[in-house]
Amino acid sequence: MSSTIQTNPFSVNGKTYYPAAQPIVVICMDGSADEYLDTTMAFDRLPTIKKIAREGYRGMARGALPSFTNVNNSSIVTGVTPAEHGICGNFFYDKEKDQEVMMNSAEYLRRDTILAAAANAGRKVAVVTAKEKLRDILSFKLQGGIAFSAEKANQAKMNTHGIEDVETVLGHQTPAIYSPEASLFVLRAGVALIEKGLADFLYLSLTDYMQHTYAPDAEESLKFYEDQDRELAKLLELGAIIGATADHGMNAKITADGAPNVRYIESMLTEKFGAGFRVICPITDPYVKHHGALGSYVVVHVDDEERIGEVKNWLALQSGITEVYNKEIGCRILEQPVDRTGDLFVLSARDVVVGKTPKDHDLNALDGTLRSHGGRYEEMVPLLISKPLNETYRRKAMGDPRNFDVFDFTINGTNL
Repeated sequence: MSSTIQTNPFSVNGKTYYPAAQPIVVICMDGSADEYLDTTMAFDRLPTIKKIAREGYRGMARGALPSFTNVNNSSIVTGVTPAEHGICGNFFYDKEKDQEVMMNSAEYLRRDTILAAAANAGRKVAVVTAKEKLRDILSFKLQGGIAFSAEKANQAKMNTHGIEDVETVLGHQTPAIYSPEASLFVLRAGVALIEKGLADFLYLSLTDYMQHTYAPDAEESLKFYEDQDRELAKLLELGAIIGATADHGMNAKITADGAPNVRYIESMLTEKFGAGFRVICPITDPYVKHHGALGSYVVVHVDDEERIGEVKNWLALQSGITEVYNKEIGCRILEQPVDRTGDLFVLSARDVVVGKTPKDHDLNALDGTLRSHGGRYEEMVPLLISKPLNETYRRKAMGDPRNFDVFDFTINGTNL
């Protein structure tokens, strides 16, 4: 296989990559807080990841904030921060259009992707994502590659997705998005695409339905990670160099009695200061069973600029609120694009989510307890590399590695 794989170096967003003549597979294990790996390993159900940790590298990396899916997947495939690539949430307020809109279109992406650059350098690139909402962003400027979602695999067409008859080609049926099979389908697709010679440079992005629904020690979770581990073993058998990280972690957002632990920021501000506030929940997306549009990060638009300082100081004193920044400081600390944010950034505690008003969030739609992400406490995620790191990258791993360094570590970090 190695003789047919192109090893041309390519550059994108200020970094040059030198891929080996082996399949390169980078995986975003959506929602995989490190305790999911720790717990499943403690039950001795992750032999492949144990092998990777022993023979390659296992550590932690800092993700991008807000710790949401679109933000971090965009950072991973571009290798840069949200301030540079422009995707600052799943959902935002577009001031020019005066609309609250989903940020799931490549029109919002301001940097080229590593995937498109690899394809231009001659690699057979495939993008497989569990959620359809990510496909457009991840396939930005991808020429001649494959890009499809598990969610709509049976709708893929050659002229738009680079592949058709996916179920026949892969030997797997299109899964339900609210199931463990949605993520497992992505990994199985990666295996099949390499086996059939259709791809040698892959980005596989999973979904976090299982982590939103189950704690790390639940049997459903343990089996899910055991099944993932089995697919990783197949990728290694095919000679792939694997790099894996996560877009964010996951925490229970409940009170001691198990009730959702929510602060409705727009309601709180209206009660205290009157009208004139628009709260945006960037976690908002079509998958209501995951989180009910409740996460640990919101932005606030304030009609009266003279009130921003007073509102900021008051919010910072409220129970469950851990960080409040104005636009200038927040964009610098949180690495956000200035033109796509609100006037205030609000982050909450490990066990707290923030929202708009009670009527804006249907908690009855949740499939289980309230587990979510978005803030500081879901920022740290695993980083796995299947081969040993060279000396330069061993030193980098001791500093402040980011989850969006995963392509760099997987490609350049394993060149000995």
